[in-house]
Parts: sequence; structure tokens; C-alpha cells
Amino acid sequence: MPNTSHVELLTAKDAEQRMRRAAAGLFRAGLTEGDLVAFCLSGSADLLCAIVGAARSRLLPAVLNPGLTSLEQEAALAQLGARLVISSEAQLQSLFGDTERELAPYPLTKPMHFTSGTTGVAKAVTTGFFDEHTAKLVVDDEQAVWGFEPGDRLLMCSPVHHTVGIRLPIVALCQGADVLLSKSFAASEALGALRSLRPTTAFMVPTHLQRLLALSELGKEEKFTSLRFLIHAGSSCPPALKYAAMARVGGQGIVEFYGATETQFTFCTEQEWLEHPGTVGKAREGRTLCIEAIDGQVGTIWCDVPDFARFQYFGNEAATAEAWRGNACTVGDLGELDDDGFLYLTGRRHDLIITGGVNVYPAEIEAALTGTPGVRELCVFSVDDETWGQKVCCAVVGDSGAVAKLRERAFQVLAPFKRPKEYFELPELPMTATGKVLRRALPELVGSSR
Repeated sequence: MPNTSHVELLTAKDAEQRMRRAAAGLFRAGLTEGDLVAFCLSGSADLLCAIVGAARSRLLPAVLNPGLTSLEQEAALAQLGARLVISSEAQLQSLFGDTERELAPYPLTKPMHFTSGTTGVAKAVTTGFFDEHTAKLVVDDEQAVWGFEPGDRLLMCSPVHHTVGIRLPIVALCQGADVLLSKSFAASEALGALRSLRPTTAFMVPTHLQRLLALSELGKEEKFTSLRFLIHAGSSCPPALKYAAMARVGGQGIVEFYGATETQFTFCTEQEWLEHPGTVGKAREGRTLCIEAIDGQVGTIWCDVPDFARFQYFGNEAATAEAWRGNACTVGDLGELDDDGFLYLTGRRHDLIITGGVNVYPAEIEAALTGTPGVRELCVFSVDDETWGQKVCCAVVGDSGAVAKLRERAFQVLAPFKRPKEYFELPELPMTATGKVLRRALPELVGSSR
């Protein structure tokens, strides 16, 4: 029997009742419209319904990563000043009584999430409250991309504390589709769900895809025939992995989007990627991309967005002001636009390494070295150096001899100033729960392993 013990099925009908009961429970607990309620516990269908029920009853839900240490959780909650904190399963279940509360048709705010913190202190992102007309525009904007229908079944392999872990289920449920929620990702359970529960759409980050396709029990020619398309996002996807995933999915194939906790920027079909390898697509409807040059062709990505897509950093006016210029916003990512308007990501300004007075972008080096035989994962980072200011380093997860092969490849494809000066072999890379490498954690990690 396929293993699906950590995958929950949530139907649109069941979700509606559970949202209404959870909302009633939150007001029974003493909250009033406009109050902020924080959730910090492991993902589940009940948690999703409580969060969305709160948003549809004009409460402001904030969703924290349950993997935070107590000190990190305290720091996050100190930013929020929540009227109520739900941090245990018992508290969550106490919300689901017999009474129900009338809800708005759509969420009146986007649930508040924290930036992933891969580049510094995490910030809470909020849209404030919407009127009902704007709330519908927000859902319609997503539905125009994904086209969910009654009878669809969405498999979500991303946690609820990651913005996409709520954003896509909201749209699917609003269209009468079912949602399959993965409480915690396990490749074998994802495979079991694909085989026995037969989702029509699925979302995975590249790390999930990599682990799924590496399973020994996955048939060599096995295809995921129920899928209309499979969505990936969250981090860069190596071309070899993307091609391997394409071979498993029919229909519209592999699609991706580029966005952030803050807002969404692009969408890319499989065919567009094949015609423009490496792109993350074109600007979504109602959005316009531009690049502010920094050095040469590399520049900061700015995007004009619709009014309903505006965001702010909760309690941080300075960071909000820095992110906006009129209707255009940035999250600090770097990229290039080709003549056809397709965007290519080159890294983050925060990740910039200045070595010997020269700018080096980790994403460029990673792209050049990805695909080296025997290398499963790699991440380029810097450590302080008396001679160079910052020294380019590379963390490697791979087979015996992988480092030697990386050195050889770097010599062939990278200018001397871009070549990593040190390589560190690790059993695994430090990652967030959403599959993003914690680049900033690597200097301390490799320092302790020397």
C-alpha cells in the first residue's frame, strides 16, 4: 500500500464549515475585528482552516514557523503584539465548537508571513485589510494563472508557514477544488499520494522534486499521469532536474513562478522555459518588470504591481519605504531581462561577495558549477579574509571525488576571481523548512567543522 499517512484530504465543502467554526472560536476567545492572532504550530487542515477563517472574518492572522527556537519565537511575537497566540494542538482544537460565524466570501487580508530570513532578520509582511471588492481581485488574480476547477485536486508539499502553502489552497478551495495537505514532506509519502490520491496539480520546491525523483522505488519509466501540471518555485531549479521532472509529467507539464513572501512577479510555462532556458518567465498580468543596473548588465529587479498587490513590513516603515518607489517594488533580487521580456535571476544583492574589490554573485558561480558529476548539492558563500576582504567558498554535498571535479570545472568555466578558493564537504546543506539554503549559516557551520 502507498504511504500517505501524513497527507490530509480537505474538500471545499468541509473546509467551509471548519473555517466558520474556527472563526467563531476565535471570537469566542475574546478577539474582535481588526485584532491580530498568531499561529505557531505544525501544519494541518485544521490549521489552514483556522488561518483562512480568521482572514475571512476580518482578523489579521500571522503564521510562524513552528521550528523556531523559543528565543526566535519570542522575537517574532515581540514584533507582532498579537492579542492571541495559538501554539498548541489543544488550543487549535478548542476553536472548533458547534457554533459557526458568517464569513466574507474571500479573505479580507493576506495571512501575514515572515520573510524566510535567508539573508538577515526576518520581517513580517502584511497587506492590511481589503474591502470585499479588492479581496475578490486578489483571488481572481491567482485564479487567472492557475485555472482551478471543481474536481481538481491540489497536492501541496509546502508548509502552511510558507506563503504559497496558504495562497494556492485558498484559490483552489474558492473554486470548489480539493486540497491534499502534506503535514511534513517525505518523498515516499509524496510518491504515495501521486499514485493513490491522484492529484491533478501539485506544488513542490526543487528540493522536494530532487528527493522524489531520487527514490529507489520510483519506476524508471513511471509517469505521474493524473497531473495536469506541476508547479515549482522557492529556489533555483537545476536544468537537469527540470528536464527529469518534465519526463514524468504530461498535460501542461512543469510550470513555475517567481515571487516572494511579499508579492508575485512572473509565471513561466514549460514551453516558454524550453524556448528560453533558465528564465523564470514574463511578468504576470497587470505587472511590469524593469532592471536598475548595478554593474554591467546585472541589476536590481523592480516590478510595477496592481494596487491590490501592495504590501508593507509590519511595524517597519523604513524597510517598507526602501522596498517601494511609487507603484514599483523590489525584494532585493538581481536579474536580467531579454529582448522578449523574459526574466533571468542572477542572485540577491544581499548575497553579493566583494573579493579583492571585485563583485562576485554566488548564483552565477552556482549556475556554472551545477551539473558537475558526483555533486548532489552545492552553495557558494563567503568568509571574511584578511587578504581578499571576503573569500569565495563552496559547500558541497556529493560523492567521493566531487571536490576535485568541481575544482577542475571551475578552472574551465570561471574567471580566476570567481573560482571558490575553498571547498567544504558537508553531509547536507542547512535549509529552511521551505527548501531554501541558509547561505548565511554556512560560514559558522564550516568554521566549526575545520
